[in-house]
This record gives sequence, C-alpha cells and structure tokens, in this order.
Amino acid sequence: MTFSNTVLAQEKSLEEFEKDLDFSIYLPSYQEYMAEYEDSNTQVPEIIISAADYSRIEGMDASILTDFEGNEGESLLVDELGFVEYEFTVPESGIYQIFLEYYPIEGNSAAIQRSFFIDDELPYAEFQLIEFPRLWVNETDTWKKDNQGNDIRPSQIEAPKWMNVSLQDSQGYSIDPLSVYLEDGVHTITMISQREPMVLKEIILKAGSTALTYAEYQNMHSDKFEGTSPVVIEAELADRKSSQMLYPVQDQSSPAVFPYSAKELLNNSIGGNNWKSVGQWIEWDFEISEAGFYELSFHAKQNFMRGSNVARTIKLDGEVPFHELLDYGFSYNSDWEMYTLSDDEGEAYQIYLEEGTHTLAMEVILGGFSTIVSEVEQIILDLNSTYRKVIRITGVSPDEFRDYQIEASIPTLSSELTLIRERLNKVIESLQDLAGAASDKEAVLRTMQDQLDVLIADPERFSKVIGSYKTNVSALGTWITQVIEQPLQLDAIYFNTPGEEIAKKNTNGFDKLTHEVKKLYYSFIVDYNVIGSISDEGEDSITVWVGSGRDQANVLKQLTDDTFVNESGINVNIELVDMNTLLQATLSGQGPDVALGVSSDLPMNYGLRNAVVDLSRFEDIGTLTDDFYESAWEPYIYEDAIYALPETQTFPMMFYRKDILSELDLEIPDTWDEIKVALSVLSKNQMDLGMLPSEQVYSMLLYQNNGQYYTEDGKESAIDSEEGYQAFQQFTQFYSDYTLDRETNVEQRFRTGESPIIISDYTTYNNLMVSAPDIRGLWGFIRVPGTIQEDGSINYTVTSNGAVTATGATTTTGTVMMEGANNKDNAWEFMKWWVSEDTQTSFGKELESLMGAAARYPTANKHAFQNLPWPVRDFQALSSQMSSLQGIPQVPGGYFTWRNVNNAFYKTVVSKTMSPREALTEYVRYINDEIDHKRAEFNFELRQD
Repeated sequence: MTFSNTVLAQEKSLEEFEKDLDFSIYLPSYQEYMAEYEDSNTQVPEIIISAADYSRIEGMDASILTDFEGNEGESLLVDELGFVEYEFTVPESGIYQIFLEYYPIEGNSAAIQRSFFIDDELPYAEFQLIEFPRLWVNETDTWKKDNQGNDIRPSQIEAPKWMNVSLQDSQGYSIDPLSVYLEDGVHTITMISQREPMVLKEIILKAGSTALTYAEYQNMHSDKFEGTSPVVIEAELADRKSSQMLYPVQDQSSPAVFPYSAKELLNNSIGGNNWKSVGQWIEWDFEISEAGFYELSFHAKQNFMRGSNVARTIKLDGEVPFHELLDYGFSYNSDWEMYTLSDDEGEAYQIYLEEGTHTLAMEVILGGFSTIVSEVEQIILDLNSTYRKVIRITGVSPDEFRDYQIEASIPTLSSELTLIRERLNKVIESLQDLAGAASDKEAVLRTMQDQLDVLIADPERFSKVIGSYKTNVSALGTWITQVIEQPLQLDAIYFNTPGEEIAKKNTNGFDKLTHEVKKLYYSFIVDYNVIGSISDEGEDSITVWVGSGRDQANVLKQLTDDTFVNESGINVNIELVDMNTLLQATLSGQGPDVALGVSSDLPMNYGLRNAVVDLSRFEDIGTLTDDFYESAWEPYIYEDAIYALPETQTFPMMFYRKDILSELDLEIPDTWDEIKVALSVLSKNQMDLGMLPSEQVYSMLLYQNNGQYYTEDGKESAIDSEEGYQAFQQFTQFYSDYTLDRETNVEQRFRTGESPIIISDYTTYNNLMVSAPDIRGLWGFIRVPGTIQEDGSINYTVTSNGAVTATGATTTTGTVMMEGANNKDNAWEFMKWWVSEDTQTSFGKELESLMGAAARYPTANKHAFQNLPWPVRDFQALSSQMSSLQGIPQVPGGYFTWRNVNNAFYKTVVSKTMSPREALTEYVRYINDEIDHKRAEFNFELRQD
C-alpha cells in the first residue's frame, strides 16, 4: 500500500475508523508490507509534528497543556476515547519510522493502547493495536517483614516521566520499530485511542538506525583498556519496569540465590513467569568507577523452555551496543546458572563503559520464534478454514462408513493441504535451526504434519479423522500460547573484568543436600495455611477465611496490613482454607469470624440456621447500598434480613467471530429472532450457536419473557406461569429443534469457528485474551440478544447472581460474618473495608499485576469495576449489559429449582418423553413440595393450596 501525496477529500468519521479496525484481519502483515519497499530510500530527513498542532479531533475532550511536567512548550492531553489527526508534509519519499514523545498520566494502570492510520488507511495489520508502556517502581527497596520473618512483596507504584518510544509490533513478530513508506507531499496521521489517556508532546518521523556488529563495535573502541572495577547488581532491586507484574520474587529453590533462607521467604530475585510477555522490560541503574571493557554476566534461571532459548534485547544507556545483543538467547538449564554474554564460540563479549552512571535494560522479545509463531498462527487460520469447508459437507459428527465425495465437492482440497504442509515443513526446519537440533517443541507440529500427509494422500479419510484433526489444530493453538512465553528469572547481574571468573557460592552437592534437609525440617514447624503476620488471638483480632488461592490470599493480607490494620488498629489473621469445611468448622466452633468468597446459595441457608449474622443489625449498612447493583444484593436478602455483602458478580455476554460472520455475510444478532435467522445460515454451513444449557441461560430467557422464579411472597415457584412456560419452551427448543451442542466446551468451538457466536460468562473475555492468540483481533463481544416486547422495546435482561454456569460454578460470591464471631463490630469494620471501592480497586489491580489479565477480578462493586483496566469499547459493551442485570432471589428450598428445571429439560430434550409444558408442570410440584418442607422446618407460613 503506497501512500501518495494526495490527502483524501472525504474525511472519515470515528465510526468509520472503528469499522476499518474490525476488518484489519484482511490486511497484509508488516513483513509482507515491507517486502514491497525493500529497495526504497531509508536515508530520509526527520519530521517533527507538534501534538498541539492537530488538524482534527473527534470523540474526545482534548486540552493543550503548557510546560507539562518540566517539558517546555505545548503538549496535548489525549483522552482514552476518540481520535486526533495531524496533517504534515513529507519532503522526500522513503521509509520512515514513527516515534512518540509522551507522558503516561494516571489512568487505570494498564498499558496505553492506540491505533494508527496513515491517510485514513491502515497500512498493515500491526498498526491496528500499538501499546505504549507505563513506568513502575518498587514502593520501597527496603523490604518490610511480617512477624514470621518473611519479606513482604513491595507494592508497585507508577513513576511516570516523559518517554520517547517507537511504534512496535505489540505481538512481537517484528523486533525492529515499525516503519511506513511515504511519498513526498502532504499526508495525515490519525491516532485512535483504545485504552488509557496520555499527554502527547510530539510525533517524530525519521530514518531508522542499524546497530553495529560486534566486530565494528570492537574496532570503534580498539584504543580502550580493560576495566578493573567490577559491579554487582542485585536484580530484584530494579529501578524501573514496564509492568506492575515485575515485582521481586521469592525463590527457595537453591542455596545459590542471595539472599538465602530455607525457612523465611525472601525477596531475592525478579522475573520468572511474571517476565515472559513480549515488550516487558526491566531497567537497572549502576555506577562505573573506572572506564574500560567489562564482561556482562547474569546469575539466572531458565528452566522454563526446554529445548530452546528465551530471548532478550539488551540495551545500555538506551541503545543496543551491537547487533548481537538485539536478540540474545538464554539456553535451558534446570538450575541456577551463570550466563556470560558470549558469541557462538563461547568467546565473551566485552562491553566498553565510561566512568559514571549507566542504565542496563532487558526487554522480552520472541527472537527467532517471531517468524515461526507468526507463520503457525496463519497456518491455524488456514487449517480451521479447511475444517469449516469440510464440515459443511460432512457435519461435525460424520458417518465414517459413508462416502461423502469430499474431493469432488472441494476440488482444491488436496492442493490447499499440500501448501499448508509445505509451510509447516519450513516451520519445523526453522525450529530445528533455532534450537540447533530436534526438540520436544516439534512434537505437536509433526503430529499435524503426519495427519496432513494422510489427508493429502486420501482426502476422503477426512470423515474418519475429523475429530483428531480438530484436536490437532487445537493443540497447535496451545503450542503458540506456550512458545510465545519467554520467562527468565534473575538473581544478580555482574559487570566483571574480562577473563576473571565470578565466584559461585553454595552450589556444590553438600550445599544442596543441606538446603533440602532444612526445607524438610521447616515444613513440619511452619504453618503454611496462615498468610503473612500472625496476630495474637484476642477480643480485638479477627480471623478471616479465604478459599480462592494463595496468590489472592497474599494480596489480601498485604492490603489488610498496609491499610486496614494501620487505620483501624484491628488485627487480622488471614487463613487459606478449603471453604467446603466452613459448615463443619462452624458446627464445631472452630470457624472464622468472616468468610470471603462464599457461594451465593449459602448465606441465606446459613442465616436461617443462625450460623451467619443478619447484617441489617448494623445501622450504617445503608451507606453500602449504592456501591452495588440491586441485582448484587438479591441473593443475600430474605424477608428484610441481609446475610452477606456482595463480593463478586458476573453475567453472560455474546461473543462473535468477526471474520466468520463477514465470510457468511451475517450481521451481529440483536434479538433472539435474529439469532434464529442466523442459526439457519449457520446450520447450512454445519455451524451453530455456542450456548450450553445452564441456569444462566434459562434464567436469562425467563426474565426476558417477564417471568419470575417465585411468587412475590416467596412461598412457591412462579416458573409455571404462562411466561415461565414460554421461556422454558424457548430454552428447550434451542436444543431440540436447533440441536445446539449441550456438552462441548464453547470456547474451543469458538476458536475453531464451529460456533462463531457464543453466549458465555463475560470472564470468557479474559481466557480468550490470554489463551487464544491464534484468533487475536478476530473476535468481539456485545450484550446478549434481547426479546422483543409487546410495545416494541427489547428486553436484554440477564441474571447476574445465583445462576449456575455451564461449568457448575455460581456467578456470584459474597462475604459473610459468622454468628460465632468474638467481636462483631470489628468484623463488620473489616467487611465494610473489604467491599469498599478503594479496596476492591486495589485488590483487582494488585491481583492482575500478580497473575496477569486472565485474573481480572469480577468485583461486584460497581465503582471499582469502572476502575479496572478495560479497553474503553469493551467496557462500554459491558456497561450496556450491566444496565439490564437481574438477581435471582433465594428462598428456603430454592436449591430444588434449577435441579428440577434441569430434570424437566432432560425429559423434554434428551429422553423426549414429555412435552415442555408437561415436564415443567410435573417438576414444579417437586419444587413447591421442597419449599413447603423447608418453610415448615423454619416455622414459616405455608402457601394456601
């Protein structure tokens, strides 16, 4: 795509730009784009565009700032939504790299995301999403300790400053800064905001630079001498990081790590699985007291990628000193190892450093895997495309004894598979060249290769191996998620005099044996269920049980000690337990004061048995009402009693494949009537809607048809009303008439394209973002389809609490106070603090910084939810659904409701022995009988027959 010197007269709107972004999947890759201009002029002049001199703005409130944060002159505050456009003149045709000078102002702590258009067009797919990092530092480099002697992980805080950063491929498939070819003349550059605000100073277009080779570097410094003042940097004391996930790590795997303890957990390293994503970097400052050549070594552990290297770009004072450090690999070793930067022959590189302060930076890159992964991603798309072509003939469960005449129906099948196999062969060869030999990374690729050989020889075998073919393609997608991770853990960094060996400590067999004996001994005397500091049991201290996981418990303990304990003076013990033991512990008098993450069906049932406290006794509970949607309170309130505070809340959304809907010429459905029309098109192509028969789906249809679970007095079921019958018939119809799959994982079918539309819990978003790189950019999500009402309006209601998902989990959890709590006032203060906006926001961000985007916390606090780092358009989609949330009430015996609706579903859809109305009528009797039984147990008034 050549950008000429004619600016389009017809200006695009924000909506048109966003539509173009949805179809960026059809654009060439950066490598394909640059191949067209490999002989073009690269010695081009520098062009500087002042951010304040914009030509057009739409959809954002931008303001011009003067001398912002010490940077003289005007800059532009760019909002996280909308676009800003600049017109500029190119004096000379050629290849230009693009840089931004920006300041990452406070937002929601996520990386800044933008899209770039040149002359109203995306030149290649990579411009669809560019990320700009924030700066993070340890809140303190003097570690605090709990009263067990363990180091407390320091919080990561932002330390923003002005930065000059090139546009880089956010997926890491290109190591070099992204470039664009421009002809001389007038052009426009449009920057579309995707997430987080920024202050922009300048956009710079200039020629790219090429790093010297090591030989050239040595020649340039041939008159220099060896340095004799070695420097040791403790890696965990990093000065700056690009991600809040890059906090100090506590490692007890070896006595060679400093500082070391077999008993206490010490902050003694950095990186590991937290330092594995492309673009993450760590920077250290250090002093050189004597100028000269130094060797650079790392005490590191790379026991993550067997059979291949993990790659880093290594920079000194902001520049790569020579080309060999642009992509440097760290080989696999099961233990801590001293890595000295060396060439292929093992000759250590010598790096010249002047006297004074310097910076060392290491950035995660894919290295040699970049082109391999890029090609495998495209192969997966092609294999899935072939799969969809075949199942249009055979269906997803073909009769292996039938001759489908596949080759006659798809004449190009053999040639397509042959081309894919040849590309896969080249990938395997590249992988062998990268590893230096065959490795276990080839196994998945070779399995796919072998199957392609079989299918090329006999395409008719497709009907017999369609299941294994799908499994193998899925395995390729999993393979990508594994190889794009480049973890490396650092203990110390050494700048040493050339030729001098670095002394290794505690690395012999006796040291390791002693270490293991110590760990065994301490495992008997250290209580690993207790998190952090242990408070003395007393009237003022409270015990809190957490069942979610150790990482979550650690974050909670740190927040508790840093804020709640300091501000209130109330000591808190956090214990990590199996929450299934809560009932037994309560009955035996060994339960906690407060329990977190309790399933929504428990509080009322415990409350009616006087096991948890009715929180309405606290006069200030009304101050919490507006912090949550009404639907979040619904499962915890019964007859004016409040048995829990809302903690988490999720709900379903509709996910869709942009590429497949475009291929089928389908619009995104907005109502269930439109879903049924779409299903007719999907079924013709042997595809379907991914929607497992869960209570989440049933309750959504029930409320959209204006039905209710129970009568207003809660004495009996109301699902046998006319609205309830209509909803149940619609629910069963999807699985009987439209034969939707009732069992297969919808996420997997979404990836293969079998189900280009799925209805799933919104947390599926996190899973797809992290675990499905092969379809990155190919999908979106929006509110669920609605039901048209008599007045023409559309009801989009979904249930957010109490519903059982397809995996058997409930869509909400709450926080309860046990009746046996010693100090209920102190427990109440903790509960209010825990569900508050500030605490829920801090917990969500800390958890995501610790575990990544897959752990995005589904807080029920609506104000805290707004503070989490969602891209703006994704948050808008979620907000549109959140306006239609409905909670499911809890009543005595209510657990029988879904159980018997599911039984009625089985009779209607699976055994087909009853009609929907007959089955529902039959099983509602059981529901009402159980409600009667439980109401009688608690001496409540019964329904009148």
